[in-house]
Amino acid sequence: MSQRIATKQRAPGRNPWLPAERDLIDAWAHGFSSRVAAKGETKRHPVIQELADLIAGDPIVRMYVTNMIAQVPKTRRYRSHHIASVEQLLSLLNAVLTHAPEFDTSALVGCPLNAILDWSMGTPAGFAAFRHPAINAMLQKIMNVWCEFLRSEASLYVLNDSPSGWQCAEAQRLTRIWEYEYDPDDRYWGFTSWNDFFTRKFKAGQRPVASPDDDAVIVSACESTPYAIAKHVAREDEFWVKSQPYSVRDMLANDPSAGEFVGGTVYQAFLSPFNYHRWHSPVSGRVVKAINVAGTYFSEAECEGEDPAGPNNSQRYITHIATRAIIHIEADDPTIGQMVVMPVGMAEVSSCVIDSRITPGARVEKGDELGYFQYGGSTYCLVFRPDAVASFASGALPEPDNPSAPFMLVNSYLASA
Repeated sequence: MSQRIATKQRAPGRNPWLPAERDLIDAWAHGFSSRVAAKGETKRHPVIQELADLIAGDPIVRMYVTNMIAQVPKTRRYRSHHIASVEQLLSLLNAVLTHAPEFDTSALVGCPLNAILDWSMGTPAGFAAFRHPAINAMLQKIMNVWCEFLRSEASLYVLNDSPSGWQCAEAQRLTRIWEYEYDPDDRYWGFTSWNDFFTRKFKAGQRPVASPDDDAVIVSACESTPYAIAKHVAREDEFWVKSQPYSVRDMLANDPSAGEFVGGTVYQAFLSPFNYHRWHSPVSGRVVKAINVAGTYFSEAECEGEDPAGPNNSQRYITHIATRAIIHIEADDPTIGQMVVMPVGMAEVSSCVIDSRITPGARVEKGDELGYFQYGGSTYCLVFRPDAVASFASGALPEPDNPSAPFMLVNSYLASA
């Protein structure tokens, strides 16, 4: 059927959230650190003071934070622009709280926390630190404060036409802003904050739903690049090892329904920072459950070692432990039955906001909006029962070594029941 042909496109901004090249991360971190140092001492925000008090008062936290900085190898490759002390770390985090993401073609796109923490995240102490409950709770507080700024009018300063502004010609080309609802005659395009711009909506008709009347057609839930397809997934597996196998019970936060998905299929894709960040229902059906699960923020798989692209390469791992939304839908098609849409926060603010209409018993049509990511790296999974999926679209097949790999448009044909 012609409607089932996958919509394949090389996305203008399909880049990962952090560039793999060390020099790009170093250059951004160096520039940010230099600007902070040039401004001199500024008043410490209460939430950063709370972090300083936690580090000073909790010996385990102090050990982890001190050691994750000290354990970065003392060679020029690592130390050229890396944080050198806890005080410098606190100073940089303080500056982030009033920093909105600037446009950057390297794909770093102003992810300052990742750039600041990048090498220390991959040290033995760093692996432990970002799994520590007290540290994650503190990070959540810090990112909530930052999110308040990104939701404020003050964050609009990055919507300008300078080379680092989101209204410059190159940014408009990569974001394809003309496909979205915006006011080109308004100074800030009609947006009220950075996060309002980041979560912008498509104009009506931009992403039609594939085969809307065919319940056997599953569509892409997000504007995204395919990352992995795993079949015959286990109830419990060692998701922390190099292959990062999916462990259904852990992904679904010990939900009683996990057993239904043992032996089933997981499809995973990641979202580009330049593109659409709302999620849509891949099937028509009834919402069974919709919850947010608190988790880690900057933990990465130890099996990735010191790789600066560790956050990108840990995407399977973080589906088990990171902050995420879990939405169970009983599909109209009986072959599909119950399936799960699971948006996962990768980095930075990474909040998963479920639409208020998505509650148990609610009816959703294929293509209906389920929620959105606020600023931050993001990936998502679709989890299916055994034998629910007959085949995936050719464009949905991951091509990890192909920089021109197909990009799945939201609501385009993804798979058949």
